[in-house]
Amino acid sequence: MLRQPPFPGMDPYLEQPSLWPDVHHRLISTIGDQLQAKLSSGYRAVITPYVSFESIEIAPVRRVVPDVAVVDRGPFAALSGGAVAVAPELTEAPLRLPAFMTVPVEYARIEIRTVRDQVLVTALELLSPANKRPGADGADAYEQKRQEIFRSTAHLIELDLLRGGRRPQVARPLPDAPYFIFLSRMEARPQLEIWPLALAAPIPVVPVPLRYPDAPITLELGRAIHDAYQRARYDLELDYCEPPPPPDLSAAEAAWLDSHLRAQGVRR
Repeated sequence: MLRQPPFPGMDPYLEQPSLWPDVHHRLISTIGDQLQAKLSSGYRAVITPYVSFESIEIAPVRRVVPDVAVVDRGPFAALSGGAVAVAPELTEAPLRLPAFMTVPVEYARIEIRTVRDQVLVTALELLSPANKRPGADGADAYEQKRQEIFRSTAHLIELDLLRGGRRPQVARPLPDAPYFIFLSRMEARPQLEIWPLALAAPIPVVPVPLRYPDAPITLELGRAIHDAYQRARYDLELDYCEPPPPPDLSAAEAAWLDSHLRAQGVRR
């Protein structure tokens, strides 16, 4: 039986760096299908892939120990008098830790475009760690792309479901919240509509604007997260007895999370 996700909205355990590329792919696919079902025949929700370079933890490779060892003593193995050279005894390293390696990771965004003439109407970004990583090749590059959309006639929706890293830039300080949805309507710029998302609350349904005079459709992000969770069977992978990554929850959030997971029967 498929297990329901234990959180009413975003599951913070899905933020694991080794799991996030798969979560991102499945969420984009689920959201794309959800939006396409609500669009009229004049629009298509197009999934547009891109490649990002991420630093991720590489799983250790299983060591294979042969049953039979072949030793080549070489021309210098035998010493005068028949003695055999003895190599110095090797010692094990005192510490073993996995390495972070920068590897190309495939992500995607959703673009709602008009049929046939392919005009970009609305771009939907599910932020990746690279979009939020400080630096010229990370958050700065994402902000430049964001400004290009602001100067266009397209709407922009940003889903920030990662607690770590730099948030999309706004002119005033954001409230304290683990996750955010940002909506920039073309006709309302520079004003942004912002939904702070709490761990303990369901994710609200938000509008997805289209071309005037067409009415907006809706994004049910909470339903998309739950659908992706069940289809991917993330319940088999996640250990809710451990704290979620990254370990930066406030004391109140950590206390609520512990109580909630115990009530859901996934933490003892």
